[in-house]
Amino acid sequence: MSAPAARSPAGTTALGEEIARQIAQTGPITVADYMERCLLHPRLGYYTTHEPFGAAGDFVTAPEISQMFGELIGLWAADTWMRLGSPASFVLAELGPGRGTMMADALRATAIVPGFHEAAHVVLVEASARLRAKQADTLQRFDVSWAASFDDLPAGPLILLANEFFDALPIRQFLRTPEGFAERMVGLGGDGALAFGLRPAARLDAHAEAVLRQAPAGALLEICPAGLAIAERLGGRLAASGGAALLIDYGHAGGFGDTLQALREHAFDDALAHPGEADLTAHVDFGALARAAQANGARAFGPVMQGALLERLGLETRAERLKRDADQTVRAAIDAARTRLAGSGEGQMGALFKALALVDPAFGIPTGFAPDEAFPEGSTGTEGST
Repeated sequence: MSAPAARSPAGTTALGEEIARQIAQTGPITVADYMERCLLHPRLGYYTTHEPFGAAGDFVTAPEISQMFGELIGLWAADTWMRLGSPASFVLAELGPGRGTMMADALRATAIVPGFHEAAHVVLVEASARLRAKQADTLQRFDVSWAASFDDLPAGPLILLANEFFDALPIRQFLRTPEGFAERMVGLGGDGALAFGLRPAARLDAHAEAVLRQAPAGALLEICPAGLAIAERLGGRLAASGGAALLIDYGHAGGFGDTLQALREHAFDDALAHPGEADLTAHVDFGALARAAQANGARAFGPVMQGALLERLGLETRAERLKRDADQTVRAAIDAARTRLAGSGEGQMGALFKALALVDPAFGIPTGFAPDEAFPEGSTGTEGST
């Protein structure tokens, strides 16, 4: 995606005015700081004040498109549990569960698996009180609990799910210039508008510096510190306690490019135009997540395209079963949902979204992945570009 416009009028939103005042007083802020304030400000942040999901929100996620998505992910979790030896107690966790739709579909589908619900301690990792209330309503038939962060999950074998979670975590952007490394910042232009600029970068971590040193001048590297921290702890947790994780998002396996984007009312927006009123995301670097988890003892597989994963998990069979007793209108809707989830055309999710599996070293190859899809050890993160 092309870079956002360099400037936007200051004062377009209440949060924009607040950010501009702070920058005027204390100086430019990182892209990560800007994203965090836009999304999570306690009074004016996007997730604090907006209902982002569904046709009435700013975007539609896969679980909202069709029940088939959550059902297949749930059956993946049940299969994983059985391959772990069907432990009598385990943690089934979801990061960023939205309205709870995916977990509700997953739990409904797995009710047929003997012992699975009795063994599962279902935990939703959600910090927003507003979203917790929606999740409680969606999941009122099931026994669930909540945690504020990954670190608050209870002990034990872990099966973790995350759909469109990592893309919303704040990123930092670093540019290789002829003079050295620079960090992209959000400051004020001469007219008082929010504007992107550069400042010499403070010391980078060893991996990021090594990657940038291999890059040509003008290459931009995005780093997601919060995502890497979760992947590191998740890798260590899986290696120590057993289990697996399935991470689904839009992204790539490594490379360079500006992927920061804003979505408002189902259309792309200038990332600086409506602070607090648009969703801000960036493409997920699955390669960086895989390396972080591997460094702490886990194995990684993928990323594979979402469409390929869903078809391997039985999307066609599930769609045909749902169509069996349906009328023509419903059958057409099911076919359309399958195409949108797994297709590779414009507006379809099958190729844009990808899946990464993390497992404990003794687990073997996770269902839906092939032996040759193991993520390579020691890769550099420069395999492709965004």
